Amino acid sequence: MSDRSAHVEATATDGTDEGSAATPTPSGEKGAGKGLALARRDEAAAGDRGRTSIADTVVAKIAGIATREIDGVHDVGGATERVVGKVRDVLPGTSVSTTQGINVEVGERQAAVDVSIVADYGVAIHRLAAAIRRNVISAIEQMTGLEVTEVNVTVHDISFGDDDSGSETPRVQ
Repeated sequence: MSDRSAHVEATATDGTDEGSAATPTPSGEKGAGKGLALARRDEAAAGDRGRTSIADTVVAKIAGIATREIDGVHDVGGATERVVGKVRDVLPGTSVSTTQGINVEVGERQAAVDVSIVADYGVAIHRLAAAIRRNVISAIEQMTGLEVTEVNVTVHDISFGDDDSGSETPRVQ
């Protein structure tokens, strides 16, 4: 992920780093990693009587769903993530991860998103990336109120439509 420290406000109102392991979660536990970091929104100036915290995983799920809504996106994630996703598909009791291929940095009032995709063959990639950006920004800003500073789209591969079909006819019989 690119260095976004200049773009994303990453300090809480008390001056502590939100991503640190000592940041308490709403239940009072100590957060133990990037996935548990919380976005803090201080709306005291607007007259609210409390604080709303939005977990990074929530923003990542919104971005993942918004990305999958766009026609021309064959799959989300790089090669390794897609292999793990295919294994997850065949295991009973598991489901597709909506955060696969999505990385987010969430600050106090802003978010930055990295999206990794596989595009369908024949789709104009620059238009596809622009559509993904528009949809992700719109979804995150409408659902969370966070300002999205950037959405970086990486196209890892192109799908030809017949790549995933297991019913190929053999060349020789």
